[in-house]
Amino acid sequence: MRTEEEKWKYINELDERLLVGGVTLSEWSTFIIRDADLAFAKGANLAAILTCVAGIECHLRHENSAPEEDCKLTLRELIDKEAMDDTMRKELHELRKYRNRWVHVKDPWNDERLLDEPEVAEAELEAMAELAVKLLRQTIYLDQWL
Repeated sequence: MRTEEEKWKYINELDERLLVGGVTLSEWSTFIIRDADLAFAKGANLAAILTCVAGIECHLRHENSAPEEDCKLTLRELIDKEAMDDTMRKELHELRKYRNRWVHVKDPWNDERLLDEPEVAEAELEAMAELAVKLLRQTIYLDQWL
């Protein structure tokens, strides 16, 4: 498990590695990204995942759609519409599906695993939160200007 300081370092390393030019972010995206970073650094892994996915969706919607035409696209459709490499697209869909399992719990009575082995769920959430932070950065830095 990473410390808060290590998590901030990870975020900063992602920014330094992925941001080679400049980007323009909407105020909505900026606000969401800040909260996603705080949740991740403080160890609120589920909150980090949910907020990162919200930031990804907000940014894709802002960058690649007009209010009157694409506001009804789902996150899946926004991901598929965006120009990106296949690995990133696959990881975004994996993250989207993982997020959906937590947001749309289909069987809340089936909680034995959470009760018996909470450390397994926590480790999984931490790994997915790290992936979510990476994918958020990759998404907001897709269309840079130099």
